[in-house]
Amino acid sequence: MRRLVLREAAKRFPWLGNVTLYGGLFAGGDLAHQLLAHKERLDWTHTRNVAVVGVTFHGNFNYFWMRALERRFPGKSAGMLFRKLLLDQSFASPLATSVFYTGVSFLEGKEDVLEDWREKFVNTWKFLNFTLLPLHMRTAFMGCCAFLWATFLCFSRQDGDGTAAMALAFIMDPRKTLEEMRQARLARKQDQGTYGDK
Repeated sequence: MRRLVLREAAKRFPWLGNVTLYGGLFAGGDLAHQLLAHKERLDWTHTRNVAVVGVTFHGNFNYFWMRALERRFPGKSAGMLFRKLLLDQSFASPLATSVFYTGVSFLEGKEDVLEDWREKFVNTWKFLNFTLLPLHMRTAFMGCCAFLWATFLCFSRQDGDGTAAMALAFIMDPRKTLEEMRQARLARKQDQGTYGDK
């Protein structure tokens, strides 16, 4: 019964449900990253910033993007699927990743909001929604994928370098990987300071 009610609500109010779920899953991804990182104290401000970016941009963008793709390329034929996948990966994915890095930096008040984007975008970008799910559920499904993606992005932005190898190393041994990353970051800053003095 509950499942039927939720399914009907998703059909009647798809925008509100999908966008809210998307923002919640983004925030959940950030919390998952923080818990995996064994932080002594959770940074709720960062989680809020991730949720704001998830709700205001990612949820809305994906909701309307999925519908636009379906209107322009209707159906599930191989040709239509290829077109949707190509457009999604060549346009939507880079845009969404860019907005995440710059949006969270902006909300944190960073002086250079493009710093994380410049350092991590290419690595992150290297890293079946159209066939299996009905249109009214696609954004919610993308939100579930976004939870995992947001966990990776939050890890990458706060601790990693944007590569899948670093994320995998972190999952296998979080404390050791974080310590190695901190040491590498310290060494880079010292090198920059040394070169800046010359």
